[in-house]
This record gives sequence, structure tokens and C-alpha cells, in this order.
Amino acid sequence: MSAFVALIGRDLRLALRQGVDAAMAVLFFVVAVALFPFGVGPDPEILARIAPGVLWVMALLAALLSLDRLFLADYEDGALELIVLSPAPLMLVVLAKAAAHWLVSGLPLVIAAPVLGVLLNLPAGGFFTLILAMLIGTPVLSLIGAVGAALALGARRGGVLIALLVLPLYIPALIFGVAAVDAALLGQSARPHLFLLGALLAAALPLCPWAAAAAIRQAVE
Repeated sequence: MSAFVALIGRDLRLALRQGVDAAMAVLFFVVAVALFPFGVGPDPEILARIAPGVLWVMALLAALLSLDRLFLADYEDGALELIVLSPAPLMLVVLAKAAAHWLVSGLPLVIAAPVLGVLLNLPAGGFFTLILAMLIGTPVLSLIGAVGAALALGARRGGVLIALLVLPLYIPALIFGVAAVDAALLGQSARPHLFLLGALLAAALPLCPWAAAAAIRQAVE
């Protein structure tokens, strides 16, 4: 666990040193969502109807922006080979890097989502469910993204490849996240959709680090 915490701290310090790069995902999220009232018009009913889908889709796209750097910097300077040879389990290393990615990119999206929900005229009844769904769903995005980032190591135009690999796998989280908010807005129970999001997270926690670790070993050999 000490290695796990140390790796998270290392990645957080590196992200903070990069400054603007660390804030790129949330800046994209804010700007992209803010464009929708200009594109579809200021009608409050239309904005309220599309708000859950817009927020989730933009969150998925924002999460993609920093995935190509998840392992690439360590891969280019040779640090990834040392990490693979270190006594720390590689699955734990991947989990730590995914956790750091979520803290830098995913958590700010969760914080910004309610503010942007106001911009899109999201009814008050959907805010709590939106926050809860994104708290459960955004770690899934980071974990699945870690698999895509590991598979794209050493490839040309890795960012495009990661998007092609990862976006189809994001669809279940998108469906259940939007469905949870829609259910809350309709006065129905959002618990089934939140439980399904939780099941995705429970499955991703062991499977994604295992798959990413296998891809990293293949990349450094």
C-alpha cells in the first residue's frame, strides 16, 4: 500500500507541475457544454431534456483528453521498464495511475457537472443523482481508459487509437449514468441504474488493471 500511495502522489505532483495540461479536461468540459445553449437555442425545456445526455457525453470526451499521457511519459523516458521490473505488482501500479488520473481529470468533472447543470436548466431533482452517478461512473472511465492507453503504447497517433478502443467500452457507463438521472427527473427510482454502474465499477477494478498490466508487459518487451 505504501507503493500504491507513493505512485499516486508521484503522478499528482507531475500533473500539478504541468499546470494547464492538468486542467485541460475540465476546461474542455466547461467550454463544450457551454456551447450547447448557443447551438440548440435557449429554450429551457429543450435544455432540461438534453442536459443529462450532454453532461455525460462531454464528460466521456473530456476524460479521453489526458489518457494518451497516462503511461506515455514513463514509456518514453524508460521509467516504465523500471516500474515493470520493480517488486510492486504491475496491476497495483496501473490501479494507482488510474486513481491519480481520476483525481486529476475525473473528480473535477464531478465538481463542475452541477454548475453546468444549472447552465443547461437541469431540474433540481436531478442534481444529487447526477453527482452520485458521476462519482461512481467516472472511475470506470479512468480504469477502462488505462487499458486503452496501455494498448496504444508505442503506436503512432496513439490518441486516436485510444479513442477508437475506449469509446465503445464507455457506452454502458453512459447509458446507465444518463438513465439514472432521467429516472430521478421522472420521479422514479434511480437505484437500479446506480447499482448497475456500481457493478461496472466492481468489474472494472480487477479486470482493467489486469488487462492493462498485460498490455504494458507486451509493450516493454
